[in-house]
Amino acid sequence: MSETDVIVAPRPLLLADSRPADQAWTLDPAMRHLNHGSFGAVPLVAQERQNQLRVEMERSPVVWFPALPQRIADTRVEIADFLAVAADDLALVPNASAGISTVYAALDRRRGGEIVVTDHGYGAVTMGAERLARDRWDGGVRTARVPLDADEEQACEAVFAELSEATDLIVVDQITSATARRLPVERIGAEARRRGIPLLVDGAHAPGLLPAPLSGLTCDFWVGNLHKWGCAPRGTAALVARGPLRERLYPPIDSWGAEDPYPDRFDQQGTVDATCYLAAPTAFGFIEHTWGWRRARRYMDHLAGYAAQVIGAAFTELTGADSSVDVGMPVPGMRLVRLPEGLGATRVEADALRDRVAGELGVEAAFTSFGGIGYLRVSAHVYNTAADYEYFAETCVPVLAEWARAVRGRHGAP
Repeated sequence: MSETDVIVAPRPLLLADSRPADQAWTLDPAMRHLNHGSFGAVPLVAQERQNQLRVEMERSPVVWFPALPQRIADTRVEIADFLAVAADDLALVPNASAGISTVYAALDRRRGGEIVVTDHGYGAVTMGAERLARDRWDGGVRTARVPLDADEEQACEAVFAELSEATDLIVVDQITSATARRLPVERIGAEARRRGIPLLVDGAHAPGLLPAPLSGLTCDFWVGNLHKWGCAPRGTAALVARGPLRERLYPPIDSWGAEDPYPDRFDQQGTVDATCYLAAPTAFGFIEHTWGWRRARRYMDHLAGYAAQVIGAAFTELTGADSSVDVGMPVPGMRLVRLPEGLGATRVEADALRDRVAGELGVEAAFTSFGGIGYLRVSAHVYNTAADYEYFAETCVPVLAEWARAVRGRHGAP
């Protein structure tokens, strides 16, 4: 690595009164929070807004619930503006998986009952596709193998190679969870439309991380979590549907809005606590008014790059193995660092490592696996600082390297 490749640590973001940015959250100060991408973190102002709404709901539920559908419809307009989509295309769902399950429940077999996914897909989403193809369509799932370092052209070729006259649905991640890379959903969408195949885009990580995630994207269905990079209260996600198939979509609960058109029928869900939806714009607005989303994204990306460099260098120094990862279509705010051999080679092992690091080292971090290799997935947000990742490099990397040696020793490897 040359000197010009060195990434300088960004200065921490501060609040207007010069306090550290992390003071706008209620994160446990005894824990280092380095895994924003999994469950997000809700700013204090959004938590307070949701609590105010819950007090209002409990004070007079008979007034609250009949008025709720209109309030949700109004909130959809604000959320649609954040995502740069039309409000009439957007329905609110509890999470991206719920939106995907809604789509799966609505579709019928038209051709051969096959669903095309990729080997980067989120496990629960792929399992749902397998169940749909097997149990309802008497078909199967075809998996496009996309190398981690595949560029746009190579990724497209891998997906297109699995399409056939039997394909009834394509399910592709916009930003992959385990591998922190983009997939060329724009080109895949154009090809799917040309062939008349419905496309479902899993954009779970996109809201907040990408400024306009549906810009230039042709797809029938798109889902995105608002609680991740958008920092909305958990239980808040968007389902965007365009074209005639969207009229098949119904919320999981049949309520009094069932006969309304899409997306209005999603605004009425009985006695569901919808305060998370109503408080979401407060979270978006907090980031925008405090730093501006453009500046926040630049900071997150710069910090993630610095983190990957510092942590990767620490692993390499201890193990002698190159910890850098060549990701074909990288995304802002997320990076991968290769773990030493013996750690996180499977999803189960990666999850166990996550829990052990939290319990023994006091750090919340994301560990993933792909192709039998374990990775640390860096996902930075505005409350993170360079010191967080320097601490991980200095304190946690030596412990992880020792754990890896112990695992290899139990298996007779050096």
